[in-house]
Amino acid sequence: MHVRPSYNALAKPLWKRDSGTVISYQNELNVKTVHARTCHLCEANCGVLMHVEDGVVTSVKGNPDHVLSEGYICPKATAIPDIQNDPDRLRHPVKRVGSAETATWQEISWEQAYQEIAAKHAEITRGVKVASVYLGNPNVHNYASAFANRTLIKTWGAKGIYSASTLDQIPHMICQKWVYGHNALYPVPDIDRTQYMLCVGGNPLASNGSLWTVPNVKERIKRLKQRGGKFVVIDPRITETAKFANQHHFIKPGTDTAFFLALLNSLDTQDLINPSRLGPILSGWERALEAVREFDAIKLSNYCGIDLDVITEIASELGNGQPAIVYGRMGVSVTKYGTLNHWLIQLLNLATGNVDREGGVMFPEPIIDPVERSGSGSFGRYKTRLSGRPEVLGELPSAELAAEIITEGEGQIGALMVVAGNPVLSAPGGRQLDSALASLDLMVSLDMYVTETSRHAHYILPPCGPLQRDHYPLFFTPLAIRNYADYSPALLEKGPEDKSDYDIVHELAEALRRYRGDNTPSVKMSPREILDQILKASPQKISLAEIEACPNGYDMGPLKPRLPDRLKTDDKRIHCAPDILINELEAFRECFIAYKGSADYLLIGRRHIRSNNSWLHNSHRLIKGPDRCTLMLHPDDAKALNVKQHDRIRVFNHIGEVKIAAEITEDIMPGVISIPHGFGHGRKGVKLSKAAQNPGVSINDLTDPALIDDLSGNAVLNAIPVKLEAMRE
Repeated sequence: MHVRPSYNALAKPLWKRDSGTVISYQNELNVKTVHARTCHLCEANCGVLMHVEDGVVTSVKGNPDHVLSEGYICPKATAIPDIQNDPDRLRHPVKRVGSAETATWQEISWEQAYQEIAAKHAEITRGVKVASVYLGNPNVHNYASAFANRTLIKTWGAKGIYSASTLDQIPHMICQKWVYGHNALYPVPDIDRTQYMLCVGGNPLASNGSLWTVPNVKERIKRLKQRGGKFVVIDPRITETAKFANQHHFIKPGTDTAFFLALLNSLDTQDLINPSRLGPILSGWERALEAVREFDAIKLSNYCGIDLDVITEIASELGNGQPAIVYGRMGVSVTKYGTLNHWLIQLLNLATGNVDREGGVMFPEPIIDPVERSGSGSFGRYKTRLSGRPEVLGELPSAELAAEIITEGEGQIGALMVVAGNPVLSAPGGRQLDSALASLDLMVSLDMYVTETSRHAHYILPPCGPLQRDHYPLFFTPLAIRNYADYSPALLEKGPEDKSDYDIVHELAEALRRYRGDNTPSVKMSPREILDQILKASPQKISLAEIEACPNGYDMGPLKPRLPDRLKTDDKRIHCAPDILINELEAFRECFIAYKGSADYLLIGRRHIRSNNSWLHNSHRLIKGPDRCTLMLHPDDAKALNVKQHDRIRVFNHIGEVKIAAEITEDIMPGVISIPHGFGHGRKGVKLSKAAQNPGVSINDLTDPALIDDLSGNAVLNAIPVKLEAMRE
């Protein structure tokens, strides 16, 4: 068994190094092995200590010496052994016999699976139908997938991909391309050195940070407050983060654009706009300000539901010269004007001189740097078949996947490969997508489980367990609050039939090529070898072995100012007023002027620290406890509906309906309701025994695939109009 450096929790260890990677200790009273690893389940990438006895993980604890997490872990880390040992997890390729609801799953060999898939794929793509790929969120938590999926997309023949990006963060990425010159130039909040942080539509105490690798965030907020700083939350719900903040203010869902414009207006009228040293590298700054000045502050305040006095106070604190941050996340991303929101956030941080400033938002310096290793990203190279929307960074809107499957004609999707994704629960119009998947000529899922999505697959190819593969935070070191790297080799050996995601993709690609008559031998390197080569070719010229030798993380120090050199715009300036964003602001202004209000309730999502989308609900440690899939609503709304705590409520609109128990609480503003994301495990044919004990309902049975952010193609999953009806039975 290959293991991480080991520690004796009971006595001073005697170190013994074997094969360059195995360190164990021996103690005459007790023999234990404790392996330092990184938790791969969320963006925080916390350092953990895994106690292993006889090849079994007996406990998971935080690593107090880890450079980022400082001993912190959340409940999710304890669930890693649950996934590894889950009896519901598939161990062999399976082929579906019968419908998704009544299927029996026949175990077949890897070779049979590859050959049959290749033959059916070739038959389908000879005609007018095409093949496509959907990539789920777990792919970014598996560095080897980044190496393998390029091969998959090419050999599968996908033109453009569908992924969780257009259900999440793509507004950030396309905005960064237009403003800073590269889609991966993420401005990261430097919370450890700031004095003021405004968090809009984010809940880092539940997410452990999002597009922000910031483990132990509660302690970091605590230290901010102890040094006299302030943390302020804007959200339609008093979230876990809001309860720990200095201040919280309710905002009407979907109106963040107005709030950001009001803040910029207030900075302007208070004469607090001061880009400071950034001034010489700003392009279009006055044009951006002139566009903002077109809006009336009082009307903006009324629209978003935040008093003008509060907006004035926040602006004065943002603009008082201290290090400050404006951070927005899912709540502002999955809205009609998500890309516009992130542009306005950039303008706010620029207006206060807090871009590329210690204590503001900064640009990390990862060893493997996507900004230097890849192009800035594409936009509009081609358009979608049905709606004519532009491709964005090679992505097509996941909200349109169902329509592309069921609409006949040249370019109709006939073969779909889903890699570690569950879009039936993650994408808008889940019921419609559920039905569309059933009509595919060929569907292949690379998945460990029979889920709400993979139950429709003709073949499921299961990867090995998470402790049987290595881990490097490829996508998250560029988002980290400190420059660092970390590597965890596989903790457990693979069995003779076990394959990693990387192996499966490469072997399937080989089968596809061979079936087409391409017998050119391919050179396959291991992910570890590729990773080592990339690290050695980096400016730091470091080997993987050197990083692996640092069990607490390879520390490269705090973030440092990097502009203008870091910019990837042609003129090395920050583009403050791209035409496409100015035009979108005008589109918002027309919508803003015409708005008459709504008599419907507005639905928002939420997440819990014991969950991560839909893929941890089969862990017995995480699913236990009170029902978390409830409908949050304000007491005033409950009174109007004549419902009491735990009463069942029917929630419905033109897309669908769900029936769910009420959770009456003042933590949510009147007129707004909240259903958590990732539930809905009650569909027939799903093989998740623990999740089935508390299946919940899917919020995306109510979201509308027709609602999309026009600039990014991102789905609108927030501020969904719905109606409520008490169930009297």
